[in-house]
Amino acid sequence: MIGRLNHVAIVVPDLAKATAVYAGALGAKVSAPMALPQHGVMVVFVELPNTKIELLEPLGEGSPVRAFLDRNPSGGMHHVCYEVDDIIAARDRLKAEGARVLGDGEPRIGAHDKPVLFLHPKDFCGTLVELEQA
Repeated sequence: MIGRLNHVAIVVPDLAKATAVYAGALGAKVSAPMALPQHGVMVVFVELPNTKIELLEPLGEGSPVRAFLDRNPSGGMHHVCYEVDDIIAARDRLKAEGARVLGDGEPRIGAHDKPVLFLHPKDFCGTLVELEQA
């Protein structure tokens, strides 16, 4: 059911500093910062030959990643994102097998302008999982 790894998301306390680390020290190609107010984050994507790293900074006090950063002030890995061919079919199959879909269970448009869903970390070995329609 799952396809390729789309990205690994890392929450950071300072997006500009994190971008400088990836672009400078690691020599990576990094996208321009993008505000996603509907998701409560500022984001950049670090392009790798086989996937991406998504760097996330909270956008406002109501950001869903704010609590994560409060618990992990230096930042850290937040979630992994896998591609699926049909997000509704994937959601329905996972729910039938007992997995919990976060939020209202309906896909939202993500940073790549494609439908996404998040799955409860307790159902996936302690890891928050994002599904993105390929």
